[in-house]
Amino acid sequence: MSSISSSAPFTRAVVNSVRKLYPEALADKSFDNTGLLLEAPFDPIRRQMNSVLLTIDLTTAVADEAIDRKDSIVVAYHPIIFRGLKSLTLADTQQQSLLRLAQEGISVYCPHTAVDAVPGGLGDWLADIVTGTLTDPEPPPDDTSTTASSPDEPKTPDDPFITVPTDPETPKAQKPTEPSEPKISEAPDADGPMHTSPKHFEATKLKRDHTASSSHTRSTINPSVHKLAEFEDAGMGRIVRFKKAERLSNIIERIARGMGNPPAFPIAIPQGKQIDEISILSVGICAGSGGSLLNNLDVDLLFTGELSHHEALAAIEQGKVVISLFHSNTERGYLKQVMQDKLYTAVSEEWPRLREEIKRRDRDELSDAWEEALNDENVNVEVSESDRDPYGIVISRKSAPG
Repeated sequence: MSSISSSAPFTRAVVNSVRKLYPEALADKSFDNTGLLLEAPFDPIRRQMNSVLLTIDLTTAVADEAIDRKDSIVVAYHPIIFRGLKSLTLADTQQQSLLRLAQEGISVYCPHTAVDAVPGGLGDWLADIVTGTLTDPEPPPDDTSTTASSPDEPKTPDDPFITVPTDPETPKAQKPTEPSEPKISEAPDADGPMHTSPKHFEATKLKRDHTASSSHTRSTINPSVHKLAEFEDAGMGRIVRFKKAERLSNIIERIARGMGNPPAFPIAIPQGKQIDEISILSVGICAGSGGSLLNNLDVDLLFTGELSHHEALAAIEQGKVVISLFHSNTERGYLKQVMQDKLYTAVSEEWPRLREEIKRRDRDELSDAWEEALNDENVNVEVSESDRDPYGIVISRKSAPG
């Protein structure tokens, strides 16, 4: 049986499983490039482990990780190939990663907007965070609900929220909030700025508890044009409408918990307002870059990975609030929170089925090496430890001059 014309059988089981969970038909093909973007030939003599590495971005560091781990396939949320290529060379770092992975027999599948669109996908995960549907499984004993102080109360370094000046022309200097522990790295000068790694945005495992969520309705911003039987409500983006107004400070806390309690993240509110004063009845949600989907949406809060300067400015001029976490920080937590378990379950069902199918179909052609590969029952799905957003946060330790 020739291995040159086929990818690893385990890789095929993974691809079948991803396509079942996140059908390519639901991806936004107007710009996206989803699917099996690199199919590495299978060498049964030098085969990879029956393992999958999940990542948001396929960087050089992630490629190194996959090669060291001897994974069979990398499932990278963002497509590493977006447009047509006229060449593949080692001069380009992304192409270099693809060539190195192919040499090692490691394939690459990229589901991207199919993950955004499916019910229970990335859009719904972010909506679960905003509505409080996902909660801490075991909150610390002394954990109490922290809310922003009233406008008359002085802000303290422990206050998780920074007051926005009510008069933008005469801003009042304020001491920045101290970062959450653990501290990732510090400048040699204790009084200098502290850099916090993007690893702060790693979501911990939360449990789904509909009884703890705020009463709300949920809808899709841009329904999918492809109607699949098991994915009737598929589409891009989500709108959450609360039955009763929610304090913005409460929503901020939910987002912070869902994103692993980062020390800070960008928020834009209308000038002349303070976080304490703002209530939210509706939220527009889009993972990654939300401008094209969220612009001109009739909601109180835009929750996304990034908006351009002018899009954010237009939003707050309309009286809206913008919470922007940096592009991939709205996506990465989904891998560990949801996709890892879903994919493990799906592959654990598909791999035995595919193994038996190949054994029946090709039983007279299978070499000993192929037999050994097909007798390997192991299934492993891991989330990359190297994957991260390119942006970190620097927080000054010094108070601004008064």
